[in-house]
Amino acid sequence: MTMTNRRFILSLNRACSRTVQYRDRAIATGIYKEPVDGAVRVDGNGLEGDVQVDRNNHGGVDKALYAYTHENYRYWESAPGQPAYPYGQFGENLTLSGMPDEQVCIGDIWQIGSVITQVTQPRVPCFKLGLKMADPGFVERFLHSGRTGFYLRVLEGGWLQVGDELSCLEPGVSGLSVRDALLAIIKNPRQVAILQQALAIPALSAAWRDDLQHRLDALQK
Repeated sequence: MTMTNRRFILSLNRACSRTVQYRDRAIATGIYKEPVDGAVRVDGNGLEGDVQVDRNNHGGVDKALYAYTHENYRYWESAPGQPAYPYGQFGENLTLSGMPDEQVCIGDIWQIGSVITQVTQPRVPCFKLGLKMADPGFVERFLHSGRTGFYLRVLEGGWLQVGDELSCLEPGVSGLSVRDALLAIIKNPRQVAILQQALAIPALSAAWRDDLQHRLDALQK
């Protein structure tokens, strides 16, 4: 599929809870998203009909929607012999075109169709992504790729459908991109500076703020 520079929704994806085996136990997950047709209602809790099993890590008002870009799909599909992934493969609610992680900043306010959203943090993958990809090692590669996508809080609800355009209503004042923000949780020479920059952003999700503050306190001891 040939993409343009337009920013728009390629797919809306949601899931019911599914129980899978992890080591010696059964766990519930909502990562098995599948595309849906037609317009879908969105409110402060996310897409209508979508389950958020682990709301501490993958849901709640600060992470109501998870977005992943077509450009990242192309990156993962570039390996020789790798077939195209179906939309929703990475557990995202919104598959977008024209929204690479390095061009989206924490605190950005985006209008998507009739819905107004704000970027709150990058996605931090957990073991469930490894289960979905049938490759436990994928989680670390995903994190270090800098192509993890981002979470959105919903400032004003409405309806979304495939083809809806995105426009930036207000750029994040920090200028900290989603991709650079990941350096807050990866050991590197810029980690303390990125932690301080991220913590100064009012729009940062509450859960990530707590985590980053603990990391910064530990590094500064």
